[in-house]
Amino acid sequence: MKQLLFVLSISMLFSYQTANAQLFGKKKKASETKKTEKPKGEFKNYADIIKAGVKSDDGLFTVHQKDGKLYYEIPFDKLEKDLLLVSRIVKLPDNFGGGYINAGSKVNEQVVRWYKRDKNIDLKVISFTNESDEESPISKSVEANNFFPILFSTEIEAVNPDSTAYLVDVSKLYTEEVSAINAMSDGLRKRYKVKRLDKNRSYIESANAYPQNIEVKHLMTYDAGNPPERDQAGTISMLLNQSMILLPEDKMKPRLADDRVGWFTLEKYDYNSDELKSDRYELIRRWRLVPKDIEAYKKGELVEPVKPIVYYLDPATPEKWRPYFIQGIEDWNVAFEAAGFKNAIIAKEAPSPEEDPDFSPEDVRYSVVRYVASTTRNAVGPSVTDPRTGEIIESDIIWYHNHLRSYRNRFMIEAGAQTEAARTLQTPEEEIGEMMRMVIAHEVGHAIGLPHNMKASSAYPTDSLRSATFTHKYGLTPSIMDYARVNYVAQPEDEGVRYIRMMGPYDKYAINWGYRYLADAETKEDEKATLDEWILEKAGNPWYEFGSGYGVADPRANRESLGDNHVKASEYGLANLKKVVPNLVEWTSEDGKGYEELAEVYRELGYMWWGYNRHVIANVGGIYETRKTSNQEGVVYEHVPADIQRNAVAFLNEHTFTNHEWLLNKDILQRIEDDGAIERVKALQVRALSSLLDEDRILRMIENESLNGNDAYTALAMLEDVRRGIFSELYRGQSVDAYRRNIQRTYIDLAAEKIAELDAEKNQDSDIIISDIIPLMRAELNQLKTDISSRRYRTSDRMSLIHYDDLLARIDKTFAE
Repeated sequence: MKQLLFVLSISMLFSYQTANAQLFGKKKKASETKKTEKPKGEFKNYADIIKAGVKSDDGLFTVHQKDGKLYYEIPFDKLEKDLLLVSRIVKLPDNFGGGYINAGSKVNEQVVRWYKRDKNIDLKVISFTNESDEESPISKSVEANNFFPILFSTEIEAVNPDSTAYLVDVSKLYTEEVSAINAMSDGLRKRYKVKRLDKNRSYIESANAYPQNIEVKHLMTYDAGNPPERDQAGTISMLLNQSMILLPEDKMKPRLADDRVGWFTLEKYDYNSDELKSDRYELIRRWRLVPKDIEAYKKGELVEPVKPIVYYLDPATPEKWRPYFIQGIEDWNVAFEAAGFKNAIIAKEAPSPEEDPDFSPEDVRYSVVRYVASTTRNAVGPSVTDPRTGEIIESDIIWYHNHLRSYRNRFMIEAGAQTEAARTLQTPEEEIGEMMRMVIAHEVGHAIGLPHNMKASSAYPTDSLRSATFTHKYGLTPSIMDYARVNYVAQPEDEGVRYIRMMGPYDKYAINWGYRYLADAETKEDEKATLDEWILEKAGNPWYEFGSGYGVADPRANRESLGDNHVKASEYGLANLKKVVPNLVEWTSEDGKGYEELAEVYRELGYMWWGYNRHVIANVGGIYETRKTSNQEGVVYEHVPADIQRNAVAFLNEHTFTNHEWLLNKDILQRIEDDGAIERVKALQVRALSSLLDEDRILRMIENESLNGNDAYTALAMLEDVRRGIFSELYRGQSVDAYRRNIQRTYIDLAAEKIAELDAEKNQDSDIIISDIIPLMRAELNQLKTDISSRRYRTSDRMSLIHYDDLLARIDKTFAE
């Protein structure tokens, strides 16, 4: 879920700014906090402002609404306290942000504090990335180089009657444009040609105070030249919710991260480190779970936490799906039991207004699984975190309604050959419910701290996924945090196999590592030896390895792949696709309806076929990454063995750069379009070939050869294998059909484009120009020219000869330019 990177980047928007010296380490005791009480005569009369007719609510602050204005009574003892400000969208226009911004989406989260300055109150943004002990001399430098930005400022109106709080007008914080809390980013502003915020149509809708938080809903209306939908009359209106929650004085003991176990993290820099540099470290993000009975817990008994993790179901959730959502949430109790907790996570129906009139999904005190009526096909699991310690305060999981469609289609495509339940647009409730359950479990995994573990899917032997016993016991991968949605490896003759992913052994291991309560450790540093020991116990077992799948060339961290042998898995997947295609008309037809569903499923099948190719290509020039520390034996990076790379290219020659008659099914194509199918197949082949000839991939292969010599699968060998595969008819003296002529022309054109691109980049990228890439590509075209010239007349097919003439002309043109 790509949206996860976006959410993390927003949450760190102000991470470069830090607190003053007293923040970087010890915090002043409450008794040391200066409380400045000014005589009431310096301000207005409280009774002249807050009088009859004012709507008031008591809580963290007392809030007052009067004539469209909002007032806070900020207690003296809440000045300079850490508050988490969380901005969310409550309501928004259809298709705003392209469908991936919806009701419940988080806009920002940041720590703020209220400060008194003369007769003003300032709201400042605080960050905790940089640290130093306040007693250390360097703390002065840290403070000077990490100055607090002021988010909002207002004059003090009055002092409350018992002289314990300042009354301030905060209306403009919510009715004017404050970029740090509104949903109209610069990119969206440009996209929709936003002219201005219309203050006459922007207002505060409600303000409610609770013991630990303040909730404000405010409507923002913009004049826009190009709103998301034409019928929006040049206007964009959004209802936002701002949650201001008091962070705990009793901070959770943080836990140091280790990149060998996957967790969402917070980055920190300690300037009091004994290292000869600032000490960079990371904390994991997790909920605070403390056993009720610590002694029983230490004896190995399962113990309930003092405060469990509770999720409420959105009242908008269809009733028939609620049991599956509840199961998906509470499935994690198995993993928490591995960490010594029972009933650690609980799912509940949302209370009715009679049961709890204060309940609101936007209230940061409640974690909610939201059901969004949207055509977006996705689900996300963001969370809100205390940046001081990594404690997760709250999270809202979002399920977009049309995600059902994604799983219905995928189930038909990848399991239709094997199971009757997948051969319909009306997927049986048991199967679609199980898929929804596992999607929710996956998103809960994010919400409790776990990122994607794309490496998990490569841990199991590919043929084990054809075993009913194995798949029901261990699932499709060791982690539900991988993208491995449907078992496409299983074949029609494999009875009783599980087709839908489930929680696995890595999930239990990761939760134990992150949540096990270490009562005898006083500091995060005291925990490290134990945490390291747990990792070393599992070292070398692929079931317990982590790989994010982002920014690495490790084919084992492929998205959507299955099994430890990508060639074999893709062969199994292709065999199933070839059985599915001839049945799609029957499986997608509904009386009285057209063929829109057929077109959608057929095209998605093509995308999945491309995915199988992508899994195989990743092995060519691939590098295995096994995360280790210096006390572990072996290296971190290893090139993929030559025989695996060679087999990958053989697969592509046999199945990708070839005739795709099985995919160009006339019964389907004549029902969904008048043309375009051949171009789509060509596009798939071009994409595969372009990926295979990627310059970064070839550079890795050249480096592999320099490091491993004869044991390497060289770039020259790869290019020769590809050429002989794509032009196999030339070397066998056979005629070339229309589909193969297409891919052969594509090969020459693509090679020519690569040479031209690399030549153009030579002044910008020295690695490219001094490498062997350009000479290799030119050598391949020269060799092909020689072979065509000497072998072309081994066939008497007239169209093939014309084709060869054209290929020679294309090559000559490449070298003439």
